[in-house]
This record gives sequence, C-alpha cells and structure tokens, in this order.
Amino acid sequence: MSVIKTIRFHLNGALRQVDAPGDQSLLEVLREHFKLKSLKDGCAPQKECGCCLALIDGTPRITCSVKVEQVEGRSITTLEGVPDDERQLYADAFQAAAGLQCGFCTPGLVLRIKHLTDQGRPLERDEIARALDGHLCRCTGYVKIIDAVQLINAAKRGGALPVPVTDGGVGSRLARYQGADLVLGTRPFVNDLEAPDMLFGALTLSAHARAIVRRIDISKALALPGVVAVATAKDVPGDRWVGQIIKDWPCFVAEGEEVRYVGDVLAAVAAVDRRTARAAAQLVEIEYEVLPPVLDPRVALDPASPQVNPKHVNLLSRTTIERGDIAAAFAASAHVVSGTWETQRIEHLFIEPEASFAVPQPDGRLHLYSQGQGIFDDRMQVASVLGEPEDRLYVELKPNGGAFGGKEDMTIQAQTALLARLTNRPVRLALSREESVRIHPKRHPITMQYKVGCDAEGRLTAAEIELLGDSGAYASVGDKVLERAGGHACGPYRVPTLSITAIAAYTNNPPCGAMRGFGVNQTSFAMEGCLDLLAAKVGIDGWEMRWRNAVRVGDVFSSGQILEKSVGLEKTLLAVKDAYYQARQAGRAVGIACAVKNSGIGNGAIEFGRCRLTIEEDGTIGLYNGFTEMGQGLMTILIQCVVEITGLPANIFRPQVNSRFEVGCGQTTGSRGTLLAGRAAIDAAQKLKADLDAGHAITDLIGRVYKGETKIDDTTAPGQRKNGKIKTHTAFGWATQVVILDETGKLDRVIAAHDVGRALNPQQCEAQIEGAVQMGLGYALTEELPCKDGMPVTHKLREIGVLRAQHMPKVDVILVEDPEPEGPFGAKGVGEIGLVPTAGATAAALEAFDGIRRRRLPMKDSPAARAINVGRIPDADRDQWH
Repeated sequence: MSVIKTIRFHLNGALRQVDAPGDQSLLEVLREHFKLKSLKDGCAPQKECGCCLALIDGTPRITCSVKVEQVEGRSITTLEGVPDDERQLYADAFQAAAGLQCGFCTPGLVLRIKHLTDQGRPLERDEIARALDGHLCRCTGYVKIIDAVQLINAAKRGGALPVPVTDGGVGSRLARYQGADLVLGTRPFVNDLEAPDMLFGALTLSAHARAIVRRIDISKALALPGVVAVATAKDVPGDRWVGQIIKDWPCFVAEGEEVRYVGDVLAAVAAVDRRTARAAAQLVEIEYEVLPPVLDPRVALDPASPQVNPKHVNLLSRTTIERGDIAAAFAASAHVVSGTWETQRIEHLFIEPEASFAVPQPDGRLHLYSQGQGIFDDRMQVASVLGEPEDRLYVELKPNGGAFGGKEDMTIQAQTALLARLTNRPVRLALSREESVRIHPKRHPITMQYKVGCDAEGRLTAAEIELLGDSGAYASVGDKVLERAGGHACGPYRVPTLSITAIAAYTNNPPCGAMRGFGVNQTSFAMEGCLDLLAAKVGIDGWEMRWRNAVRVGDVFSSGQILEKSVGLEKTLLAVKDAYYQARQAGRAVGIACAVKNSGIGNGAIEFGRCRLTIEEDGTIGLYNGFTEMGQGLMTILIQCVVEITGLPANIFRPQVNSRFEVGCGQTTGSRGTLLAGRAAIDAAQKLKADLDAGHAITDLIGRVYKGETKIDDTTAPGQRKNGKIKTHTAFGWATQVVILDETGKLDRVIAAHDVGRALNPQQCEAQIEGAVQMGLGYALTEELPCKDGMPVTHKLREIGVLRAQHMPKVDVILVEDPEPEGPFGAKGVGEIGLVPTAGATAAALEAFDGIRRRRLPMKDSPAARAINVGRIPDADRDQWH
C-alpha cells in the first residue's frame, strides 16, 4: 500500500490539505475527497479524453495522470472555481450554439476553452480545432463546439453576449433542457451520485474467452481490510440469466460452467472505497481449465464446432428475402458486378463509462439509478435476478453520457443491486474504460457477398446477397441486427429481383448488438460500392446512377414494403447535385452515397409510446416518458411538442424518466424516441389543452395527471403480411452524402442532405447529423476493435480511432423536410441515418483520387486515413486478429 501523505495546495482560491496515498490520482482526490464533480472520469489513467481537466498554476492539465503528491504547494482551479459571470458566459454560449449533447465531455472542454480564450486574441476555426485535440467528443462532430468557442472569444473581446433561445415550440431552436447545468458540470451523472454509508463496487472478469471455471476462491478478497462483501453466482437469489430477447447471458458465471468471453463476471466486491474494492477484485482467485475459443463465425456454423452458448445453437438467426427469378434476372442483365465486402468490429466509445447506483430504502424497496437505454427493462431484469417483484424496485434514469446502442444490454445493474441487497447499504459501481471495452456489446463485423446487376442504362435488375455477422458470445439483439441488415441490404434503390440471406452466429468474441445504424451502415458500404462499379461499366457518374435507381413513392423496398409516403430521397439528391458536379468540374476527388434507415423497430414488433403530464404544487409540470435521454435531445423535443399544443412556456416543464408511472416502452432504439414519445406527448398535451381551453388555470389543475399513449401494431415480420400487405416499418429517413477530398487525398468537405420529415428543432437536428458524420468518417477510415484470442487488442482511446476536432472536414448539413404522416408534426428519427452513407461516399471519393476500390473497413491504407493520427494500433500479430 502507498504511504499516506499530507499534501497542501490552493484549490479554487482557498488553501486546502488532504491526507491521501501519494500515488493517488489528483482526479480521485478532487472528486471523492473534495466532491468536485465537474471533473469526470472517462478514461483514467489514459489521459486521452480530456474530461478530467483542471488548471494547475494556470496551465491545463489532465488530472487522472497527475499524482496528488505532485501538486504540493501549487494552485488548482476547477470549473467550480471560475467566477459566476464567466460561468454564465460559457453556459450561454454552448446553449446558443448547441455545442453540447450528452454533456459528459463539456466541463473539461470549458476549462480548456477558458485558457484558450483568456489569451484575448482572434482565433480561427482550425486553430481552435487543434487546441481541442486533447479532448474527445463522441456526440457533436465538434462543429458546434467550435461555434461556441467563437462566441465566447468574441464576447471576451468586447462583442455581444450569446443569448440562448429559452422558449418556443416546434421549429424553434430551443436550448437543450438542463443545458447550463451540463456545461458547468452541476447536473450529476450516475457516477457523481452519493449517499450516506455508501460502498463502492468492483468486478472480477474472466481472463479467457473460453474456459471451464473449476474454482472461485474469494477468501483473500474478503480478508482485505475495508471489504464488506464479495458476491458470486452462489449469492444470486433469483435467475442469473438475463437478455433482451434470449435469456442467454449470466450476470455471474458459476463454478463448473464455461466463461464465454473476456467480459464475463465471476465475482463482485463491495468495499468502503473504490481503491479497496478494485484491489479486492484482483485478489479473487479463479482456477480455469482453458479451452480453445471459437473465434470465426464460419467455423462456429460447422456442425463439428463446440456450442458457444448453452442456451442456443451457434446459428443465432437466419433471415431470408426472395423476390423473382434471380438466375433469369442476372442472365438478362447487361452488366453484373460481384465481390466480398467486410466491415469491422466497432467500440461505441461513449465517453461516460457504465455506472450503476443502488440505494436501499426505509420501506424495503431498492432505488436503482440507471444510465440504461431502457430503464423499465432494467427493472424487469434486475428484479428477476434478485427474485423480487418489480414493484420492490424504484428505477430512475440519470441521462447518460452517450450510448449509441451500447447501453441497451444489462452490464452492471444486476451486480450493483445484488451487492446493495447483500450489504443493505448503498452501492455505486463504475467501470474503468478497459472494463467497459471488454464488457458491453459492439457493432457487428459482417462479411458480405454481393452480386448486383443492371441493364444497359444502369437501372438495377437483380441482387444476390449473403451476410454473415459475428454476434459474439451472447445474443443481445444480434438476430435483429442481421434481420435489419438483410431488410435494408439493397439500400434506397429499386431492385425488382433479389435473394438475400442474413445469418448471425455465436462465437467467443465480445458480444455484438445494437450500435447506431444497426446493420444498415454495413450493407450500405457494400451496396454503394456495387453501384459505383456498375456506374463505371455503364459509363455514367455516381449521382446519375443513384438518380436512376432511387426509390420513389409507389416503389417496393427491399423488404417487400410498398412505399406509400414521405420518401424524400430525390429531394436529397437534388440538394447535393450542384456541389457534386462543381467539385468534379474543379478536378476534386468526390464520392456520393445515398441511404435509408427505418424509424421505429417494426418487423412485427408491437411498439408503444407513453407519457404523463403532472401538474405539481409549485406550478411546474412533470413530463414523464419511458425513453432515455442520451444526448440526442429527446427531453427538449418533448417540451417543444407540448409547448406547441398547449401554448405554455417551456420553462415550466420538468422532463424525467422513472417508475413513478408505468410508462415503460422498451429500449430507446431504432430512431424511434421522437416518433413514439412525441406522439404520446401530443396525446397528453391535447388533454391538458382541453382543460386550459375550458377556462382552467394551471393552479386549478394541481394534482391532475394527463395520460398520453400511442401504439404501433401494424408492421410485419419478414415473410409475413397484415391486412394483405407487407409493412416492415412505420417510417423511413432518407439521405444523400457527398465526400470531397483535397489535392492530397485528405478529407476536405462533407455535404449531408437528410430528409428528416420535419425538423422539430433545426439546430439540434443539424447537430445530430454532424455528430453522426464524425462517427461515420471514423468508421470508414480509422476505427476498429480487433480481438486476439477473444480479447480486444486495445482499450486506448486514440488507438480505437475516434476522430478528434482537428481531423474533421467542413460539414454542411442540408435539412430536407418531406413530412411523415405517422410522425409527430411530420417528424421522423434522425439519430442513426447520419452515418449510414458516409463510408460508401468516402470509398468512392478515395477511388476517384487513387483508382483503388476498397472493400474492407476501416480504409487505413488510404491517404485520408494516413493523414489522421489516431487509429494506429501496433499490429505485429495482426494475422491473429479477429
């Protein structure tokens, strides 16, 4: 153990001292001892995310890499110590510019920006981007962060103060709900919460991708001073097995069972502080009988392969779509292209790692704070693990620091709740970045065999497609990802004859499940490549090829659904046409791709939206719904929907997600939050409006609850019909993106035209698309999470390859509005589609630059990728990666 030292320093202007281990990080001391929660732990001790930044003697420093003994006699400033008027400037600028989404990275950025803008000189956008290189934002694409910096710098140099929009209904640029608190770090995330007598949790994870657990010995962990409890499978009173669709995932692996991937949990520790808990977790001794892992989905499908998961054979799912005589269609085609396209495993890399907090209540219930994408699903599964009825758990969302699909599955909620029950004390458990990378599901790597034909004029005739996705050790929603990939496999194009097979397989790799795009961005990369190859054979350019094949109202989608409404694809093509041809005429390398993405799960799922409006005694109105706020701005959008109906001011609404009311409606997924929650909020608002129109004042209505509900039950599963027709999805978003390179092959500009139905908040809508483009460019060029023997080869942020501000090209967003009749005020979801066409457009631009058609992601061999200084994983043993 490290020697306890007394360290003295100035903190936010006051002389302070602390007794702490000298090698303890300054971040831990500031957060846990001094309770300064504006500093966040996103990657400690990597010093790569920037969330824990403080000013030490006026210089920006990353506190997770500074030992507390190093600050003896020095002066430290955190965001809490910045003067109030300056804090207000930062809050106003970020809100006015829409420069934040989840907000987890923002307080650290603000201190960096303070240091930059205190210099009192003009700042160009490129210089600002370079200055922010130490900070990672996964949500915004940085465009509007730089806008905020320019507003701040202008104000400090005597310009006008930024003014956020504080009221407004549909179509306004209403500032983000709780935006100021997020900017300043005063709105807590789960890992910021505390309670008296609180304990800290930690996990013992499997060291192997496949092994039989012969023995689990917790005696040394229990003997460590400060340890209160160590839980294993033996301590679970209910059902250990959880899962969104198939209950095939144990929250603890028991003695005598196999571990199936390196994120399996074998023990959970509760101790008086985090350092002790984590030390104890390392003292748990596991005896393994190591077995050869199954790492290739093709091998997994061999009948001779061992069964990865005891609950299901290795073939997780098979989806097939057949239409017409495929052989005859190819025989009649003027041109046919074929090939294999491959996409990689991707880490979500939300900046807030997973955290859970469980607090026993005096009445015997357990208050579970969750950051999950479906807190009512969390309640159901945790109750099952505990062997308790659901009403014994009160579950509350703390809006999370990014998710992108990666917080749909259970990770640590059940273990945290079990520790709280075993100790009858509050327990907070937060993962490190390495643990986060090991545990939660990823984006599927998919191998795609495509054969596509067209006639002499370039009109598509047929497509034969085979998809094989690696779903890893547990089902998650892997079957639905491959189902979605199959249903969207021909993109937004008319293909009269097709044969599609999409297979998901179990392996001992990390599980793969939901991630932004949900299988559609994988198949888009392949289909767009086929269109480019066919266009070259026909002798037409990329824009014309897509114009000739773009679906219109009345056409049949790949899934068999006849498109009846809100198909704005042509409009998005027209929106980028001039820029596309101008770039070509200027001799620039340019690529183009189109996209479609469903809004709503569909495929036969029955979907609900639920809302409650409650008139409170203080004159505020509670706005309850069941979907998660994770940076996409859903709470703000719901306020705008209700304001539009009622005419009431925006500042009286208090959105929240908890189990006060039964408003559960599943996971926040499928670009459906606005679609379903918006419809439910309108329903509740109309009932409130009726009472207001009857002459009642808000004070007359205190205590009333207005119930809003919506239900979608008319979609069809693959191969099925309802009322004589196929309707796989309620709504679709449509897009066209153009990627332009500079003279050296580097990214220069992206133009993203998106049919959003109606932009309920145009500024936030733009920001969603900008952030998605950033993610799409990383997916195309630099991001990957390879595994060796089932273990991710890296957990370092820069090596994983997410783009920084200096890597981003100029992004021009064009909002196209083709109203969706089934959406709230004509809107449809935009959360996912922004990255669907990006890789395809980038590949086309690169081919235009150097003549190489790339069919594997990421395209690290390209000049665009080589110009980016992230994503560089040491690869001496690359031949062993999966």
